[in-house]
Amino acid sequence: MPDDFGVPYPTTSREQTRWILERRPARNTVDARRPYAYLNEPERAQNGEVVPVATLFLTNRECPFRCLMCDLWSNTLTESVSRGDIPAQIDLALSELPPARQIKLYNSGSFFDPRAIPPDDYLDIAARVRGFERVIVECHPSFVGERCFAFQKLLDADGEGRLEVAMGLETVHPAVLERLNKGITLESFRATADALRERSIALRVFILVKPPFQDEVEALEWSKRSLDFAFDCGASVACLIPTRDGNGALEALREQDEWSQPQLATLEKAANYGVGLSRGRVFADVWDLERFSNCPSCFAARRERLDQMNLTQTVLPSICCAICGEGQ
Repeated sequence: MPDDFGVPYPTTSREQTRWILERRPARNTVDARRPYAYLNEPERAQNGEVVPVATLFLTNRECPFRCLMCDLWSNTLTESVSRGDIPAQIDLALSELPPARQIKLYNSGSFFDPRAIPPDDYLDIAARVRGFERVIVECHPSFVGERCFAFQKLLDADGEGRLEVAMGLETVHPAVLERLNKGITLESFRATADALRERSIALRVFILVKPPFQDEVEALEWSKRSLDFAFDCGASVACLIPTRDGNGALEALREQDEWSQPQLATLEKAANYGVGLSRGRVFADVWDLERFSNCPSCFAARRERLDQMNLTQTVLPSICCAICGEGQ
């Protein structure tokens, strides 16, 4: 990582990619036969039940897109996995996790990128996860196409409609979206969402709370607009993710006063708005949430409130802190 963080963020995609890569810290060591993480978590299902979900973070080749805010590459390989590696990872995780009703196959990139998940493994993967009520995979919109629809046929041969595709919208602010170097537009995202809807594939959308180049007021406003757009596109789930550092690029932008991490209150207000819409489930990402709070006095209660909002999809009464004066 260079010592000079003062080089401004470029304006062209090619130079942006180079700038982002130059600021990366070291990649973690991972094993092609093991998911780099797996856990069981509760989540509110579409029918209102809270169900156990097996969440697998599969090890595979890095996504070819170099998004400004992404740190998922840190647990990826530099080469494609071999045939059979992904089914072996699924077997290992499921052998150690408690029973679940839904499964997330998250993979630090795009499930339908053939360099990440070998299409020759689709049949074996489908055989392993067909018993789950819902199978959620994540994918860049550019890779949603015939491979996705072929996997759906393998998975949903009985017509049960198990497949859900999670896509990163990030923000509907056109200028900010372009600067994230994600390689999508709002028009291309909507077109992909339409293609999924036409085939009865559920859509989950990831939204960044306070991406680079937004202040706190703008962050809340554009989070709300992004939620509106996601549901306009037919999303059944929208996940609000507070933007975190750790990838080198965001640290550099912070030094240039182009980004700062969001306040917990901004995430809370965005969640209040999204849940209040009642247009679909809205989940606030609470992983490592403490980093966004400056007040140990109220943090536990505010974390619990967001947890309960995720599970109940009800806007709960605000928590007002006498120490910091915050809380939503």
